[in-house]
Amino acid sequence: MRIAVLALQGAFIEHEQILARLGIPSFEIRQKRDLENSFDGLIIPGGESTVQGKLMRELDLYDPIKTAVENGLPVFGTCAGLLLLAKKIKNDDRVHFATMDITAVRNAYGRQLGSFYTEAEFGDMGKIPMTFIRAPYIESVSGSAEALASVDGHIVAARQGNQLVTAFHPELNDDLHIHEYFANMVCSAASK
Repeated sequence: MRIAVLALQGAFIEHEQILARLGIPSFEIRQKRDLENSFDGLIIPGGESTVQGKLMRELDLYDPIKTAVENGLPVFGTCAGLLLLAKKIKNDDRVHFATMDITAVRNAYGRQLGSFYTEAEFGDMGKIPMTFIRAPYIESVSGSAEALASVDGHIVAARQGNQLVTAFHPELNDDLHIHEYFANMVCSAASK
């Protein structure tokens, strides 16, 4: 298994460090030729979704990545990555990949001062640490998308097929559960 990390902007190095702790090889996607490498899954990190969307289009990464995700490539989007995958962003007219049946609310917890840490249930794995930084949340899921975690009545993690999103940053904590969960998704997709 080899996982690519979109490394245009945002917290990509932290994802690479978590993958290394799990013994999973990774590499960075910075330009179109990086897509020629073989990989089984993709992480889209937190950062600024508008900037990442603009850079992907300028670097001719947008269409190949969108097509790969639509064709079943396992993808994990954190924070800005969630916004890039959402079909609708309630307080923003821009959409990017729009591959996931979720409606997100951008900067839902306010500005940088609205950042916070908590622990909450995630699926059936119990409580996990969650760090939110200018985070969105998911207002609603539809179709085959399912909510995996909620904080204060707001959905903060969801999955649809081979797509996983979190409004929080699991790469900023020592806990490995979310990245292990994604690795298991990648393994399951590879065995089909």
